[in-house]
Amino acid sequence: MKPGIIENKYRKVLVASQRARQIEKGARPLVQLPNMKATRIALQEVEDGLISFDYVLDQNEVEARLRNGA
Repeated sequence: MKPGIIENKYRKVLVASQRARQIEKGARPLVQLPNMKATRIALQEVEDGLISFDYVLDQNEVEARLRNGA
């Protein structure tokens, strides 16, 4: 897997939707596409590997995984 590239299509949609909300609220786009909506700009950013994400577990999930040996 290439760094910065999201291969899971569901994760890609989630990351792009969060980024689109940021763009709609005034964040500066990382790509320049003429006459494109925030959702398309965000998807292009994700596909180009310009947007990354971190998967963060809350404390309860961490404790449950430790108890179960996962």
